[in-house]
Amino acid sequence: MAHTTDVIVVGLGAMGSAALYHLAQRGVRVIGFDRYAPPHALGSTHGLSRIIRESYYEHPRYVPLVQRAYELWAELERRVARRLFYQTGGLMIGAADGVLVSGALRSAREHGLEHELLSAKDVHGRFPGFVLPNEMSGFFEPRAGVLDPEGCVDAHLQLAAAAGAEVRLNEPLREWGVKGGRVRVVTELGTYDAARLALCAGAWNPALIDDDSIALRVERQVMHWFTPARTPELFEPSRCPIAMTEYAPDRIFYFVPDSGDGVKAAIHHEGEVTDPDAIRREVTDEDVAPVTSLLRRYLPNAAGPLRGSATCLYTNTSDGHFLLAPHDSHEEVLIVSACSGHGFKFASAIGEAVADLTMSLPRPDLIPFGRQRPVPGQAGRRDIVDSR
Repeated sequence: MAHTTDVIVVGLGAMGSAALYHLAQRGVRVIGFDRYAPPHALGSTHGLSRIIRESYYEHPRYVPLVQRAYELWAELERRVARRLFYQTGGLMIGAADGVLVSGALRSAREHGLEHELLSAKDVHGRFPGFVLPNEMSGFFEPRAGVLDPEGCVDAHLQLAAAAGAEVRLNEPLREWGVKGGRVRVVTELGTYDAARLALCAGAWNPALIDDDSIALRVERQVMHWFTPARTPELFEPSRCPIAMTEYAPDRIFYFVPDSGDGVKAAIHHEGEVTDPDAIRREVTDEDVAPVTSLLRRYLPNAAGPLRGSATCLYTNTSDGHFLLAPHDSHEEVLIVSACSGHGFKFASAIGEAVADLTMSLPRPDLIPFGRQRPVPGQAGRRDIVDSR
């Protein structure tokens, strides 16, 4: 016989672990499944750091959601007595009329967020590790910083289990269906019945959703860590902010200061289309060279020896915005957050939203992330290219 519960969550990375936590905290009977044992390095939720920023260049509509996420991350820190957020401040760098600087400025002005506009000379004077051409501008927001992704997932799962959630690891989903208003889930180890199903499987969602009205693409990303070549003290979190640089129109490179594992740097998007079960995990000189070149251009003293690299997966919608929507044919099934490469910072708030939606609580602020896509404008990125 099927094991019966209220809600099933499939995928326990950033979004799924947070959803499991918020549901369990409300006393909902909930079971969470993952094909691996998170936190792991095979999906989208790893890499020692994830940027969180408030002046959201992608669209001002994200700002209230990320502000709620800040509150929930702080609450999670208190509950596990573990530091998960490190405030460094954040620099958005590029042409004044580019998508990055102008988008961040739009969000800051619309929501009254603290910020400063800096010239290239100002940036170098305050943060000497950065060397920018005169035609570039800087937008600085003090509240930005980094989250510990593995720590956040671990904290959500621990507290979810303590509140009564059933956490089932290394148990892949085989199939699901809906009959008579109930969801039936079959895994490699058993059959389960629930009133609601939340599909939070990230890069595995495209194979699970069985919804022709939704098109998702999975993109291979590579993150790198470098030992600073000179003046390493300039790249410590106490003296150096996280940074995103629009180095060409709508092409973005990001940087995280050195917390002991080297400075982290990567190109945002531009990766090849892939499949989560067939991704190239090997990192080649082709992956490293463009990032090294960008470091040498904008943070030359940081461009020292490569310490390590890791692959990561983005799951992208066609417009780069999130997706939080009921299945087209089954209102009992919620498709959760194809994050398009910029979602981790929101995970705490999206987990809360999933709990609301599965409990039929109204969330009008999430309407822009439904399947009708009423958010005007793009998320400020190039089309994903298949480079192989």
